[in-house]
Formats: sequence, C-alpha cells, structure tokens
Amino acid sequence: MIPGESKLERFFARYEFSVRHILGASDVDGYPLGELLALADDDAARRWHDLTLGYTETTGHPALRAAIADRYDKVSPDEVVVCGGGAVEALFLLVHALIEQHSHLVVVWPAFESLHRVAQAAGAAVTLVPLRAHDGWELDLDAVRAALRPDTGAIVVNYPHNPTGALPAPARFQELLDLARERGIRVVSDEVYRGTEFDPATRLPAAADVDASFVSLGVMSKAYGLAGLRIGWLACRDRALLARVTAMKDFTSVCASAPAEILALIALRAHDQVTGRCMDIVRGNLAHVDAFFARHADLFEWIPPRAGTVAFPLLRAPVPIDEFVHELIEQEGVMLLPASVFDHTENRFRIGLGRSDLPAALARLESYLSRRWRSRA
Repeated sequence: MIPGESKLERFFARYEFSVRHILGASDVDGYPLGELLALADDDAARRWHDLTLGYTETTGHPALRAAIADRYDKVSPDEVVVCGGGAVEALFLLVHALIEQHSHLVVVWPAFESLHRVAQAAGAAVTLVPLRAHDGWELDLDAVRAALRPDTGAIVVNYPHNPTGALPAPARFQELLDLARERGIRVVSDEVYRGTEFDPATRLPAAADVDASFVSLGVMSKAYGLAGLRIGWLACRDRALLARVTAMKDFTSVCASAPAEILALIALRAHDQVTGRCMDIVRGNLAHVDAFFARHADLFEWIPPRAGTVAFPLLRAPVPIDEFVHELIEQEGVMLLPASVFDHTENRFRIGLGRSDLPAALARLESYLSRRWRSRA
C-alpha cells in the first residue's frame, strides 16, 4: 500500500525549482559531471567509454558492489543490493521484506518519512521514540527500552541524524546495538550521512559490520553530492533477507541505470576527494550559520550539528513556523523546510548546509528579519 502523500516531497515539488535559494536542502551541491569523470581510474574510464545502455544486474554491477563493500569492514560484495531509486527504494524494499516476519518497529524520531510511514502503510505498528532538544538531541536508551515489545522486529535509527544533525557518542550507540542483540532485534541503520562527521573520530560503526542481522543503508546523494544518480544500497550479512529484498526488487526498479552505476563506481573509488569537496562546502557554511544565529539569538534557538548537512533550529518568535517559512519564500525567494513536514509540532525548521549559495540566502533571510522584527523594535 502507498503510504499517502509525502509532505516533504510535495513541499519540495511546490517550491524547489522556483525559489532563488534552497536553504532547507539535505544534499550538497551536485558534483559536476566533467569533474567527476576526470577522477576515473583507468578501469572505470574504460567501463564508461565502452558502456552499453542495456539492463544491468538486479543486485547491481559487480564492480560497484565491490566498491560499496570496501566502505565496510565485514561486508562482502554479495552482501550488497544496489537500488536505482536511491535510499528510498532500499527502505521500501527492506520494510516490506521485514513486515513478512514482524509486526512492530521502533523508530528514532523526527525522521525522514520513509523510515516510519512505509512500515505503517504496510500494516506494521510503529512506535516513535523522540529525540529532545533540551537533551541536545541525545539518544534516549531508556525510551527505546520502554518502546520494545515481544513482537518488535527492528529498531530503526538514522545517524548522523536528519533533521537535527545529532550524533550520539560511540559508547551510547554501542549500548543501543548491544540492547538489540540481547533482545534478538534487528537494527536498521540509515547511514546516508555517514562520512559527514565534522570529527572523523566520532564516526559510528556501520551496523552491518556489528551483527550479521543488522542492516546498513547508504546512498550517493548526501556525502558524495551525487543525488542525480539515484543510486542507493543496503548492506547486510543476512543472505535470506537479501534474497527477499532482491525478489521484491523485481517488482520495482528491476535494476539501476547503467550510466549511474559507473559514475557511482568512479565516485566511490575517489571517495576521499569526492566527499572532501562536499565537506569543504558544509564546514565553510557552518561557520556562516553559527555567526548568523549568534547575531539573532533572541529570535532563534541554535543547537549546532555534530555531523551531517542539516540542523533543526527553533524560531522563538510568536509566529507559526509555516507562516514564517511561506513569508520568507514569497518575499525573499528563500526556502527553509518547516518542522510540519516531519509531523513535528515545535516551531522548528530544517536548514541545510550543503549549498554554496548559503551566504547569499542568509543575507536575504537577514533582510526579511530586519523588515519583520527589527524595524518594529
């Protein structure tokens, strides 16, 4: 069953291609194709030059699966399924493969809609465990324990976190993984922002490396700046689960785009250079955003992200966030993402750090604030 309308995607569809500045995006400026091709090693360059535009393997090109497996410690190429619909397709397939066995999921929230709404549409019961701003968006293990039921089939997490930029300490995350293993519960770990930590020492282990039943989800969109490839994947050492996912994939995309797979291969083999370019943009923008919120501390609560490309500030002013966001779009052509698209009731919005036009967008936001409040003050 389709899980109804996606609030987030419908919001983007309404404004993304008409505003001047997208200040609420979760991705990074798209990598220029020519620059990416220039990074190809001899093998990948030959594959690109000799590419024929036919079908590819259902589970993904063997070379691409090998490159993805290299990003893990214990995962083999045969334990990777490539999805041509990004991480969204990977989540859709995985949830439906899991719902055959279990009827309850625990999901850390706020979260990307597919992490909980697809399961609900498929008939599962879902318990949302909220992250709290007053705790610095820290993972509440007691709340996770309280949410578990005898029929809980999976705990779903997303770190680095969208939309808050949260990242638990490795020891806290390990406690969660240990809890799941003790209870015999699978962990589904949305790791699409893995590799965007501001301090690499804080990087969490990939779930698929920790336990054979745990699942890691990845994508070329966030850390790599290659959203247009629509290449995502899931990695898991449970071959029976992978077989169910692959069987379901025959009814969705069947296979990924042949050119997209080779371009993803090039990027993965040049991982440090590609992700380094993206993180240079994010780190530079974080300095601008920190300074902006310091100047306007009376209007906003600002909890800086520890990783990733997004954060989730609070508007302190007595104006509903949806009104604030739509006024900003209409008057300045700058798009933020209201918390309502996450079904979050606090007066928050998502701000993205991955676009190089962020300084210009902040200047327009500042102009709007000056007219809306400072002039009245």
